[in-house]
Amino acid sequence: MNKRPLGKTGIEVSEIAFGGVEIGMPYGIGINNKSDMLPRSQAISLLQSALDRGINFFDTARMYGESESIIGQAFKKIRDQVVISTKCRHIKDPKGYLPDSNRIKKIIEGSVIKSLNELKTGYIDVYMLHQADTEILENETVSKTFLDLKRRGTIRATGVSTYSVEESKTAIESGIWDVIQLPFNLMDQSQETVFASAAKQGVGIMVRSVLFKGLLSSKGRKLHQKLNTVEQHIRQYDELINSSAPDLTSVAIKFALSFRQISSVLVGIDKMDYLQKAVDIANGYYFSKEILKRAKKLQYPDLQFLDLPKWDRMGWLT
Repeated sequence: MNKRPLGKTGIEVSEIAFGGVEIGMPYGIGINNKSDMLPRSQAISLLQSALDRGINFFDTARMYGESESIIGQAFKKIRDQVVISTKCRHIKDPKGYLPDSNRIKKIIEGSVIKSLNELKTGYIDVYMLHQADTEILENETVSKTFLDLKRRGTIRATGVSTYSVEESKTAIESGIWDVIQLPFNLMDQSQETVFASAAKQGVGIMVRSVLFKGLLSSKGRKLHQKLNTVEQHIRQYDELINSSAPDLTSVAIKFALSFRQISSVLVGIDKMDYLQKAVDIANGYYFSKEILKRAKKLQYPDLQFLDLPKWDRMGWLT
């Protein structure tokens, strides 16, 4: 598998990043409890198989259940062969308020210590803020604590996970964050507006939600009646299917990898079939300018409606 530079970090990462949430906690369409998940021993084997197939980039978080522990066990003897990205526990309290500066520092430093222990490592390659909003991004204690961790060698690169375009712009323009993880897919392409500035600042881009929680795959059929317009729109992507992208999953991943500013695309993997498919798709052959232009025109027209957490709460994704 080809590798790309992760911004100016000096780290080279595989074009596919192994998304570790599915191996750590129930997540995704049709996964309701732990019995639906891969057993720990099989998850470890799957991670090691991913490395054997050229994937060297593994993404996890403190909030992903047992994911850090499983990744740590899988790679404890070959730590230097993998690039691990993990995320700090949430900083805001349950009511959405930021604590005082001393508490913020304790949360971040306590979280990184727990991650180091679970991952069985002495350092973290990319350490990220989880669900960072503008208030968090503009907090001096947050940025200073992350920069201190980097200066001490506890982490190699600072990172931030954002949702909105404004959050992404704030993170990139700050000059503090080396890597940004953001949502980008065929349905919602709004974050493309920050790609050029990220490249100019040397900020590496990790893309998540490339399959739109599985809807941009074979699972995007027979959806809840409230999502009829979404399902009808998804069918339009069939016009992009060809011999090099023979199904919707291939189209969705190749679309993202056609942007050279993107360092790596996160794909949730909890089955060997999913792993092999992701590796086969990331073969270095992506969209031509003509096909990319057509794909850009097929963004969903009502971006405000694309609210996966709300759909989940309403039971529309079960």
